[in-house]
Amino acid sequence: MKTTATSFVTGERVVVAVVVSRILLSLPLSLISHGFSLFLLSLSAFLVEIRAETSPFLLSRFSSRRGASSGILLGAVTLPSVMISKLVQLSRAISFHEAEQDELAHVTMQYWAASASCCAILIYLSVIMSQARNAESLSSSSVWLMRVSLTGTVLYGVACFVSLSMISHTGLNTSLKMLWMLFHGLAALKLIQHLLCTFPSCASIGEALLVTSGLVLYFGDFLACTIAKIFEKLIPVDLVSISYGIRRTETGIIVQGLLLGLLLFPIVFRIVLHIYESSLRKRDARQRNCSVTAKSILFFVSLLFFIIVAVPSWMQFVHDFDQHPFLWVLTFVFSEPLKRLSLCIYWVLLIVVSVSRFYNISRNSKVERILLRKYYHLMAVLMFLPALVLQPKFLDLAFGAALAVFVVLEIIRVWRIQPLGEPLHQFMNAFTDHRDSEHLIVSHFSLLLGCALPIWMSSGFNDRALSPFAGILSLGIGDTMASMVGHKYGVLRWSKTGKKTVEGTAAGITSVMAVCFVLVPILASMGYILSQGWWSLLVAVTATGMLEAYTAQLDNAFIPLVFYSLLCL
Repeated sequence: MKTTATSFVTGERVVVAVVVSRILLSLPLSLISHGFSLFLLSLSAFLVEIRAETSPFLLSRFSSRRGASSGILLGAVTLPSVMISKLVQLSRAISFHEAEQDELAHVTMQYWAASASCCAILIYLSVIMSQARNAESLSSSSVWLMRVSLTGTVLYGVACFVSLSMISHTGLNTSLKMLWMLFHGLAALKLIQHLLCTFPSCASIGEALLVTSGLVLYFGDFLACTIAKIFEKLIPVDLVSISYGIRRTETGIIVQGLLLGLLLFPIVFRIVLHIYESSLRKRDARQRNCSVTAKSILFFVSLLFFIIVAVPSWMQFVHDFDQHPFLWVLTFVFSEPLKRLSLCIYWVLLIVVSVSRFYNISRNSKVERILLRKYYHLMAVLMFLPALVLQPKFLDLAFGAALAVFVVLEIIRVWRIQPLGEPLHQFMNAFTDHRDSEHLIVSHFSLLLGCALPIWMSSGFNDRALSPFAGILSLGIGDTMASMVGHKYGVLRWSKTGKKTVEGTAAGITSVMAVCFVLVPILASMGYILSQGWWSLLVAVTATGMLEAYTAQLDNAFIPLVFYSLLCL
């Protein structure tokens, strides 16, 4: 029994428990119900993860990424932890009369929507594992785990209802909001099933859980705006008027609309391709599919129409642009042409030189792939750190454009659209490792999103000057130094089976703290609000470094969000 109990306590779970405890201890009294729900969600995720890893049924049901643990606990608590940290920050803003109650109400909705998605997926995973009872009898411990998980889910629903009732003025608003939570949960269930079945061996269950809850939250936010434009009197205002604590801006609408439109494009193109092939079969019954050339032409024509006409029309419907959104982008860029065009030229030159250099090294050198990939982390620091200090608004837009390009290129690579599909596939394979697969290459997405998300979420009121730098510091500095020092000088390993070393982790934590010591005076001289103590910063950096050392999940996805949530406290 001692061995079994000890096996339940892993380094990753301990670090997650420390992070959640740090968040709970920082909550004001007004957020106690939210903290209670986060505790219940963490407990339920912990129990589900134990059941998943002690029973092979769930892991064999889905083809998760090889070499990774299930990651259910980390995947379930990450996004709700980020949102509740934003609530803590907004609570301080309201006490200083620098934010409105409507902003707090909307971020509260975002928190409950994210946690509802995670809770629904946990219930789904529990149901799947309970189906194994026909093949094997349930032990008393399994029955206990099921009962505790069910009790936690019921209590979570009660906490959610109480919280939503407190921020609603009528019972109708409460009912609509509960239905909105239900929509997020059902959408998350459908999406995670699609991801795990369509892209086998591309992600662990925890990684798929984080991606699913994030996409549903992001898409649901924009969908709420669209519905509100159609039925303005039926949708509560606090569902749609505020986005992540700020009034909606043209930049936010363009980035959100473009990314969501491109994610929907594969569905649209499949429909267009099906209609085209059906018309061909009507003309000639012997012709089943269109040629490769015709498919490529149809793809690029559909893509151009979708980007130039369909998506901008959606943006203009949601937000009142006085011109075409892409013309607005050009006007925005040329409003400060010297700074912004110079920054674009700097980025292009850095990308061309770095990518060509690293590609030749990857083909002709014996340098380990993991070290080669860390050079891209350093390149991210060189690209984003100056822009974040000097041109933060332009960087918001640039991140959206870069992610849009990545999505288009990945669609072309996966579908092998001629003439770019096959050469692009061979080029991208030069930078992949064991966490990527031929079905989906995610490392470049996770690196860019890891740097972009803390910056996007720090828009509006922000009394923690270092929070926008969470991705750049944790990935570009900490993760890179930990890998390089650990690979060259590491001797003491954190675990017998892992590759992470004590020396590497210490180097990562020390390097991040050293950069913060340099960065803080620079930000202070530029007028940034500096209200965070060095002790809380040390706790955030150390917890993030320990998570990088122990987790087997895709660290580019989790570490920046965990670091950001701790910096906001």
